[in-house]
Amino acid sequence: MNDTDLAASFAIFAAKQRSSAEVTPDHILLGCLLAISRFGIATIGSWPLDLESLGVDWVAQPGVRLQSQPDLPTPKVAYSQAAVDVFDRAAGISRSTGETGVSVYHLLAAFATEDAGLMGDLKRTHGITSASWRAAVANLAVMEPNGASPDPAPRKSPPRDFLTPEEAADALSIHVQTMRGYIRSGRLPAYRVAGERAIRIRRADLEKLLEPLSPQEQ
Repeated sequence: MNDTDLAASFAIFAAKQRSSAEVTPDHILLGCLLAISRFGIATIGSWPLDLESLGVDWVAQPGVRLQSQPDLPTPKVAYSQAAVDVFDRAAGISRSTGETGVSVYHLLAAFATEDAGLMGDLKRTHGITSASWRAAVANLAVMEPNGASPDPAPRKSPPRDFLTPEEAADALSIHVQTMRGYIRSGRLPAYRVAGERAIRIRRADLEKLLEPLSPQEQ
């Protein structure tokens, strides 16, 4: 599980803990902070953000506390449109830097312009501005957990014929829920690994989703 999947898992966990029917931007931000935290503290720039003060049980793992408390409601949750917008904004930030995929740092950077909800509270409490937040996240992103700078030119693997829904969504720069909608509607063929729940999409089928623009649309 990569850092973005981990943050998304924590976001869903946070939504269920609050009996919310939707994952909101606040849940995503909490998920990102939890994903980069140590001992309940997410340090971004000069701001040590205490997850306990934000109402997060940082010791519990997603699903563990829900199972240990059978009386706690566990509704199915969906991403709100505002949450989808955060993911789309993060994807745009990733593309602007020439990177592939969306990391937890792209998601954190996507909150720089948010002035409402949890991010708005953090800005007012800690005197955070859009620029100072982006600078802090950028500095955090270039450091490995051991403090070493990552390889600036990692070797790329050859393209694969079959992609996960997340990889297919990244390839077209759309949200993964949009990709899953294509699959459910039958617009995009998909395959299941025998005996598993894992879904795979042929790269050739993915390319068929694209169509040329008419002169009037250009």
